[in-house]
Amino acid sequence: MAEVRTSHDTGFAMTLAPYRETLALRGIKSLLTVATLARIPITAGTVTLTLHVVLDLHLGYFAAGMVGAAFTVGGSLGAPVMGRITDRKGLRPVLVLTTIAEVLFWFSAPVMPYWALLVAALIGGFLALPAFAVARQSIAALAPESHRLPAFALDSITTELSFMAGPALGVLISTTAGPRVAMFSVGTGILVSGVGLWLLNPPIRSKDEEPVSAGIRVPRKSWLKPRLLGVLAITAAATLVLSGTDVAVVAVLRASGEVAWTGAVLGTWAAFSLLGGFAYGTVKRGLTPLTLFAPMALLTVPVGLGGEHWWLLALLLLPAGALCAPTITATADAVSRMTPAAARGEAMGLHNSALTVGVALGAPLAGLVMDWQSPPWGFAAVGGVGVLVALLVLPAELRNRRADRAEETALTSADATASADATASADATASAGTTASADMSASADALGTGVAGPAVEFPHQRTAETQLPDLDTPEPQTAAGPARP
Repeated sequence: MAEVRTSHDTGFAMTLAPYRETLALRGIKSLLTVATLARIPITAGTVTLTLHVVLDLHLGYFAAGMVGAAFTVGGSLGAPVMGRITDRKGLRPVLVLTTIAEVLFWFSAPVMPYWALLVAALIGGFLALPAFAVARQSIAALAPESHRLPAFALDSITTELSFMAGPALGVLISTTAGPRVAMFSVGTGILVSGVGLWLLNPPIRSKDEEPVSAGIRVPRKSWLKPRLLGVLAITAAATLVLSGTDVAVVAVLRASGEVAWTGAVLGTWAAFSLLGGFAYGTVKRGLTPLTLFAPMALLTVPVGLGGEHWWLLALLLLPAGALCAPTITATADAVSRMTPAAARGEAMGLHNSALTVGVALGAPLAGLVMDWQSPPWGFAAVGGVGVLVALLVLPAELRNRRADRAEETALTSADATASADATASADATASAGTTASADMSASADALGTGVAGPAVEFPHQRTAETQLPDLDTPEPQTAAGPARP
C-alpha cells in the first residue's frame, strides 16, 4: 500500500508541476491575486444596474436590459481603444483615466433619470476599467511560451471564481441594503481595484521585447489576419453558448417545476468548467480553439432532453461544461501568440470585446427561441449557432494546418540537410586526421628501427671507394723506381 500511495503522490505532483513552475515566475502570483479581486466588482455591475432600474426606477426588465446593453456595447467598443492607448502610452495612464471615469459613473448613476442613465452607461462602458485585458496582456509578458498555457488556465479559473462571486454579492447587497448602496459599493470596489493595479503596475512587455518608450508602431493589417479573426469569432461564439445555456437552464427547470435546483445545476456546471480548465493547463501541448469549441457546441444541443429531471439535466451539461474554461484559455493563448508585443494590448482588447459580445447575444437568442418554441430549444439554438460558426471557421483552420505542416516539414528537411552536411564535414576531418596520424606513426617506426634512407649507392661514395688505396696491399714496383713507403 505504501508503494501505491507513493506512486499516486508522485503522479499528482507531476500533474501540479506546470502550475508550481508558473506560479514561481516573478509577478504571476501578485497579478492573479489583484486581477481576481479587481474583477469581482466589475462582474457585479450588470446585475446591480438591472436591479436599480427595476426596483428604484420602477421600470420593466426591458428598460433594464437596454441599460445593460448600452454598457455592454460601450465596453465592446472601448476595450480595443484602451488597449491601443496602452500599447502606445503605457498602462498607468489608462488605469488613471478608466478608474476616474468608472468612479464618476457609479457614484452619479443612482441619482440619474433613466434617459441620462442610458447615455451614461454607454460612456461608462466605453471607459470601463480593463482588468480582464490587462491581466491577459501581462500574462503574455511575464510567462514564457513554455508556461503560457498553464498561466492562461489559471487566469480562466480565477475569472470563473470572479463571475461566481461578483453577481452573487451584487444581488445580496441590492436585496438587503438596496440597489443604490450596491452601486456605491461597486464604485468603491472599482476605485480600490484601479489603485491596486496602478500600484502593482504589471509589465505589458517582456524583458526581451521592445519597451513602450521605444515608440514602435505595428500596422493593424500586419497582425489582424483571417486566422486571428477566426479565433475571435470562436471566442464570441463560445460565450454566446455559455450565456444562452445559463438562461436556458433556468427556463427549463422553471418549466419542470424544479427551479429550486437551479443553483445546484449551475454550480455543478461551473465546477466541471473549473476542473476542465485545471486539467487543460497541465497538458504539454495545447489544442486549437476550434478543436475544443466544436465538441462543446455540439454537446450543448441535446442538453434540453434532460429537462424533466434536474439531475439528468446536470449530467448532460457536464461534458460541454468541462470544455468551457479550456476553450476560453485556448483563445487567449492563441491571441497572445498571433500578435506582436507592440499590438498585444489592442489584440487583447479585441478578445475582451469578443467575449462581451457573445455574452450579450447569447441570452436574447436563447430567450427568443424559447418563447417561440419551448425551453429545451434554447440549448439547441445556442449550440446550433456555435456549430455553424465552427463550420464556417473550419476551412480556414484546415488551410492553416496544412500551411503549418508544410512549414514544419521544410524546417525539418533543412535541419536534416544541415545535420548531414555537418556530419559529412566531421567525417572528412576525422578521416584526414587519421591518415596524417598513420603517416606520422610510420615515420616514427622507421626512425625507431635505425633506417636512414633508401637502399641505393650514391655516386660520390663509389668514386671515393675506387680512388682511395688499400693500405693493407703493397704497392707494385714500376720501372721508374721502387715503391714509396
